[in-house]
Amino acid sequence: MQKTELLQGTLDMLILKVLNRGPMHGFGIAERIQQLSHDVLTVGEGSLYPALYRLQDRGWIQSEWGQSENNRRAKYYSLTRAGRKQLETEAVGWEQMCAAIARIMQSA
Repeated sequence: MQKTELLQGTLDMLILKVLNRGPMHGFGIAERIQQLSHDVLTVGEGSLYPALYRLQDRGWIQSEWGQSENNRRAKYYSLTRAGRKQLETEAVGWEQMCAAIARIMQSA
């Protein structure tokens, strides 16, 4: 199956959505995005960690150190209240974008 590049800005929304279910470490976030997309979307470290730092700077996520499943030290990220609100805003914008693109693709 062909790998698909993410549209600019969608990675932030996907990270917020994945974290909506609870705290995760960076590798877990990337793995969950890949899993939920049935291996269509992959997020490399070079994209993931700058996005996590950006989201943290904006106050949409927070982080704390903890132990991973394999007893390694890992930074866990979780949504803040502002992050939940931003996720709602992003979801509305995404729905509008998808509807607009669908209308164009269905036109003659």
